[in-house]
Amino acid sequence: MLKYIIRRVLQTIPVLIGVSILVFSLMHLIPGNPAQIIAGEGASEQTVRQIEERLGLNDPIHIQYFNYMSGVLQGDLGNSVRSGRAVSDEIAARFWVTVELSFYATVLAVFLGLMAGIISAVRRYTVADTAIMVIALFGLSMPNFWLGLVLIDWFAIGGDWLPEWAKLRPSGWGDSWRQVILPVITLGTGGAAIIARMTRSSMLEVINQDYIRTARAKGLTDRIVTYRHALKNALIPVVTVVGLEFGGFLGGAVLTETIFAINGMGRLTVQAITQRDFPIVQGAVLVLSVLFVFVNLIVDISYKLLNKRIDLN
Repeated sequence: MLKYIIRRVLQTIPVLIGVSILVFSLMHLIPGNPAQIIAGEGASEQTVRQIEERLGLNDPIHIQYFNYMSGVLQGDLGNSVRSGRAVSDEIAARFWVTVELSFYATVLAVFLGLMAGIISAVRRYTVADTAIMVIALFGLSMPNFWLGLVLIDWFAIGGDWLPEWAKLRPSGWGDSWRQVILPVITLGTGGAAIIARMTRSSMLEVINQDYIRTARAKGLTDRIVTYRHALKNALIPVVTVVGLEFGGFLGGAVLTETIFAINGMGRLTVQAITQRDFPIVQGAVLVLSVLFVFVNLIVDISYKLLNKRIDLN
């Protein structure tokens, strides 16, 4: 197991380098001059050139990249073009907000998706199965930004049918439980639909196996057969989807945080892109990439916990 973890960590290094090169290159292709932004609209050309010289923007792009990565390896992600603060400080102030939002959305998606998928598989080809799959298709088809606006209208701004204590707050994060519910539902609904469909498909493959029929022939109850035998063996592809969905939630948080005015990594990245704040964008993408790789490593290790026969070496 330890050898596998070390090997996987080493394999992530080229991936992260590739991500950093891609993001660094794309940022420099976007129109706009960070030096001009720092100097201001009315600054003279000489002032802009001095700032470019100070920031190293006159160097060839590969030299700029090398200097940037040298700082990253020393824990220095640079300074924000707009605020002048260290990028690491800007990210640290927003990082856990996005992680919390993505984690809660994942928990909601896993809970709803597993329950819906199991019920749909056990009661396959019934009205319940059809209804669950139709709802899952609807949840999968709804864009986050549309669902978020609808939920705000129903349960916050236009929720006249709700008592005052039950109205949910449409903006902010962490001050009250009423701020958390709408963003989590908005972000987690699509993931729940995907997990439900995957759970149903995986369960249908498993419950027709010989060992499931043997378990039933021994007189075990349907509940024990479903949850102790069938579900455990059906979870491996589902766990893979959950890991990918968590990464999707990190990216989907951009829209959700913007809609609900949540000061997380997603909103910080959007603001940095519009302001041509290259160091913030590069640092945010790099941090989220490391987190996504780490989550996928945990998913791979969990395969061994679910099925002892899987050889990770």
